[in-house]
Amino acid sequence: MENTAKMKDLISEALLDGIALRQQSLNVLDDSLLAAAEVMINSLEHGGKILACGNGGSASDAQHFVAELVNRFEVNRPALAAVSMVNDASVITSISNDFSFDAIYARQTEALGREGDVLLAISTSGQSVNVLQAVEQACKQGMKVITLTGKDGGKLAAHPNSTVNINIEHTSTARIQEMHITCLHILCSIIDESMFGKVS
Repeated sequence: MENTAKMKDLISEALLDGIALRQQSLNVLDDSLLAAAEVMINSLEHGGKILACGNGGSASDAQHFVAELVNRFEVNRPALAAVSMVNDASVITSISNDFSFDAIYARQTEALGREGDVLLAISTSGQSVNVLQAVEQACKQGMKVITLTGKDGGKLAAHPNSTVNINIEHTSTARIQEMHITCLHILCSIIDESMFGKVS
């Protein structure tokens, strides 16, 4: 590979930037992560479920989080009720075609959400219109809303219907998304420990 030294610098820069962001987040995210976990646990313990949505990398994060609730995270325990609204191409394309792309998550929230459920709304920019519309719909149905955002949090972090916001203050989308999945893994750990304790 040409420019090996330059590529090594690129690798070091990315890793050091990630380390710095994690250090910056120490003792800053505790309250919001604990509050978000409490909301999710309360819903799950009372027969509710978690709906998750996002775009691009945030869509992948929504799927990832749901998979670890429905199946398992680090230990075996009962399956937990969660639905990713990013998966179904037929549903998403039909809503986009008949209504608009902005409605893809609000429409699914209307169909699947119930009072006492939780919407996990993920947006690196905090400005995704389809995610914002899902938040509006969730509120109409008596759902709690956890928003996971980046940069300055955008409209999503400031939304009056956001029960808890977890924001990663950074300018790089890549670094924000890396911290988002870290936050979701932490939520999985708290949920598992709180609801099931040590499970093999």
